[in-house]
Amino acid sequence: MSSLPFAHGGPVLTGQLRCAPEDFRVDEDLGFEPDGAGEHVFVRVEKRGANTDWVAAELARWLDLPPEAVSYAGLKDRHAVTRQTFSIAVPIKRSVDWSSLAHPEFRVLDAVRHGRKLKRGALRGNAFRIVLRSVCGDRAQAEERIAIIRERGVPNYFGEQRFGRDGANLDRALEMFRGRRVARQQRSLLISAARSHLFNEVLARRVAAQSWNQAMDGDVWMLDGSHSIFGPQPVDEQILRRLADRDIHPTGPLWGRGALRSTGAVADLEQSVAGGMAECTTGLEGVGLNQERRSLRLPVTDLQAEWADDALTLSFWLPAGAYATTVLRELCGSPAGDPADAMQE
Repeated sequence: MSSLPFAHGGPVLTGQLRCAPEDFRVDEDLGFEPDGAGEHVFVRVEKRGANTDWVAAELARWLDLPPEAVSYAGLKDRHAVTRQTFSIAVPIKRSVDWSSLAHPEFRVLDAVRHGRKLKRGALRGNAFRIVLRSVCGDRAQAEERIAIIRERGVPNYFGEQRFGRDGANLDRALEMFRGRRVARQQRSLLISAARSHLFNEVLARRVAAQSWNQAMDGDVWMLDGSHSIFGPQPVDEQILRRLADRDIHPTGPLWGRGALRSTGAVADLEQSVAGGMAECTTGLEGVGLNQERRSLRLPVTDLQAEWADDALTLSFWLPAGAYATTVLRELCGSPAGDPADAMQE
């Protein structure tokens, strides 16, 4: 990540992140409420310094259910205080006293039945409240940078968390593509690292060319707040107006089988990046993934900043699949103390 270009200039602050779990708070936004009836219980949990998969396993153990009975919409940061929903298949006739579940690393906030299982990716986004401590730098410059991020957003890079400590997941993915056997539960993680790396390289090219939030010939567009895409189509006044209003965003490839949807200059750029990463693209095609798209621009909603002595508190909302660290990066780079195993998906 350190080699990827910045969109708004280099960092204007330095600081320390995650001095305590309470300095990094995440509140999951499913975008809907459970309907109150059905075979699944939506259990909203607040966890502190705990891994999402581990909490899911603890819930299954406490209920004496198999691990597959518990699901969730997305992984949440471990070194943080996070609130998220777990879906648990509990027979309707079974009564559970959720208030009796006492655990030092998480607590149940509420439990409501729902008719369907909560599936991976089935969330609208996440609200963040992040405290940077021992902040150094010009406050006026920082306020200007925050205003720019609020107005223009940031490049939608996959964060360092996706690649593991020292980028090891990418190396392991390439070894897997060469035939090395890996544990089944690691395959999707490594495949995602390879796919994310290729996307980041495409995005980096467009950030360097200052076109990551601009229209190019052959762009495929994504509607804001959804995964719906359209285009390519000629760039006209309507496209430019919708782009300026952040109603649509240009996209980059999540590599897989099939032809690129982009055309023209955009396809040339994406093929150029892919051509230099043949082992990666061949491996991704070989595992059966199809071509998909991801927004190049990440809008940062409701961005607020509050100063207190040498601490800066940032509050904002991001759509599902986005990384809070990519927002922080445009302000203060990679803050000291940010562990590589913290994840937001």
